[in-house]
Amino acid sequence: MSEKTLLNVEGMTCSNCALGVTRMLEKKGLQDITVDFTSGEVTFEEIEAEKLPEVISGIRQLGYSVSEPNATGAVAKEHFYKSLEFRFWVSVVFTLPLLLHMFVHHPLLHDPWFQLAMSLPVYLIGISYFGKSAWNSLKTGIPNMDVLITIGSSAAFIYSVAGMALHLGTADMQDFLFFETAATIITLVLMGNIIEKRSVKKTTTAIRELAAMQPTFANRIAIQKDMTETIEHVPVSEIKKYDPVLVNSGDQVPVDGKIYWGHAVADESALTGESVPVEKTAGSTLLAGSVLISGSCKLTTEKAGRQTVLAGIIDLVKQAQQSKPEIQKLGDKISAWFVPAVVLISLLTFFIGHFVFDVTTQKALLSAVAVLVISCPCAMGLATPTAVAVGLGKAARAGILVKGGSTLEMFSGIKTAVFDKTGTLTTGKFTISGIQTYGMEKQDAINLIYSLEQHSSHPIAASLVKELSGRKTMNRLFKQVEEVKGLGIKAEDDNGTSYILGSESAVNAGPELSSHSVYLSVNGKVMAGVNIADEIKTGAAAMITGLHVQGIETILLSGDTEKRCREVAEATGIRQIYAGKLPHEKTAIVNDLKQKGRLLMVGDGINDAPSLTAADIGISFGEATKIAINSAQVVILNSENLEIILKALRIGKLTLVTIRQNLFWAFAYNVVAIPIAAMGFLSPMVAAFSMAFSDVVVIGNSIRLRFRK
Repeated sequence: MSEKTLLNVEGMTCSNCALGVTRMLEKKGLQDITVDFTSGEVTFEEIEAEKLPEVISGIRQLGYSVSEPNATGAVAKEHFYKSLEFRFWVSVVFTLPLLLHMFVHHPLLHDPWFQLAMSLPVYLIGISYFGKSAWNSLKTGIPNMDVLITIGSSAAFIYSVAGMALHLGTADMQDFLFFETAATIITLVLMGNIIEKRSVKKTTTAIRELAAMQPTFANRIAIQKDMTETIEHVPVSEIKKYDPVLVNSGDQVPVDGKIYWGHAVADESALTGESVPVEKTAGSTLLAGSVLISGSCKLTTEKAGRQTVLAGIIDLVKQAQQSKPEIQKLGDKISAWFVPAVVLISLLTFFIGHFVFDVTTQKALLSAVAVLVISCPCAMGLATPTAVAVGLGKAARAGILVKGGSTLEMFSGIKTAVFDKTGTLTTGKFTISGIQTYGMEKQDAINLIYSLEQHSSHPIAASLVKELSGRKTMNRLFKQVEEVKGLGIKAEDDNGTSYILGSESAVNAGPELSSHSVYLSVNGKVMAGVNIADEIKTGAAAMITGLHVQGIETILLSGDTEKRCREVAEATGIRQIYAGKLPHEKTAIVNDLKQKGRLLMVGDGINDAPSLTAADIGISFGEATKIAINSAQVVILNSENLEIILKALRIGKLTLVTIRQNLFWAFAYNVVAIPIAAMGFLSPMVAAFSMAFSDVVVIGNSIRLRFRK
């Protein structure tokens, strides 16, 4: 299975930036490339260590900064003087005096040399930041928005310098000076980039925290020369095949291995979907990812690291890459021709205005610059990230973590909702749903079950003892009691009567008897059966009803028995079930159901991970297994009340509406503003402020989402 290299790239501001980086990496022969300009993450196939510096150098030559995560996953902090914020504040300091000359008639403010001195540092900052990126984007064949910013600011600055040189000391010299325009363009766009950068950070904070939630150590047994054993607490990555490992009660099993000492009760529901914990003794196999509920054991490692069953499932999840929202793809398609089209419109504005309509050179140039400035697609770049940032924040405050904009879009148009059973719709706490007797008084059966189960440490036994203790039970005494691992309890009283309390195979229950979870036999004859069920979570039925009201079909998909699944379905109102399914079967069913329309999957176990990945939207819980959390696109931190799933759907739909509104404004703004600027009705200064205003509208509309109910 393949690993991937992750780089954190700063400076990408639009989809064209991402396309440029992708094309450069493809030219270097890399494969499986993913570039996300909103998060700054660039991933590709794992390569030899000596080739990585060449790749990093190539990205930096495109005008972006690159940082690699250290051993802890953290990224080295950028020096402030190299940061976008530093560039912005320096630009503000030098731009403000230039803007003052428009309102204050002071000789110094109108002095051309003073204006040149104030604008030059800002222009140099713009060239170093935007110009380098623009030039390198042109080399990739995919011009980005920095091309427009560079051309617009450079045209205003160079024309001002030329006007100053040719008309210095003349009465009309001020008509040729537009230093404030060049500086304002750069300063405003830097401000827009800062806003976008901070918005993006809000969208990725929760995801980074989740990525850190992964066990990293194991207890390896070291055999000394005197044959004594010592325990070494080592990273899981150091465990090799055949290494002996100690696993204690409450531990998560770090490797796939076979027990050679001890016994325990293991919760394998995360891997198998089976809600009943499994007895493990010498010779039994333990899989990485399962958890010991009780007991302690030593096992010999058979598969470690990338070879475990758990790692195989993780690999399936890694193959699923987050796709962009379709609505964002529309923006990407427009961006592909937006920059060349605007440059062409700007050139036509100058030549047609000057040579066809006999407009003066200054006026034609200003109109052309206004076209470039007013059409800088900052609003297009901010439309999706700001809405996503606010939507994620709103969801996070409700205890819902959503991974990315494509997930938010998927909430609209859900046709089917699929649910796992144990730990998803149920709590995993066992209760007695019924006791059926066959020729025995019910109270006598309860007394026997209670008395026998007190001799077992099994979780189901503990649940039965706790519940039956409140049913006026009488404790029976036995001459001999034996717990047979994996089967149940055997006992004999003073009268020689034998008792067995255990599974169907332990008592040889015939097909004529109803299916029970636990059987009681007396002298080899089945006398009672106990049905065990999980408690249904609060809000489960209301949540299912809410989905039905929205026209969403609900399905129960579980590895548990059909009888248990049927009970849960009836209690919650789910209309269709698939029982006894293995992980690969679950995935196949999900893929088939997706043919009917967009599908949502809710699960909490490792066995659900491939299905969560295959679904259009995967939802898991904060207390679920780590792999289920990483597989899901949505993580609910508090699963006490399942009605929160309805809230997640609502927030997703509201966020998508906001994104659509933002993009509509961004596109409509350009459609209206560019012709107005081309006709000469806007100066570059007004165009620059208009461009900033378009950003404010987009951001304000996104913030409005925060307060919507």
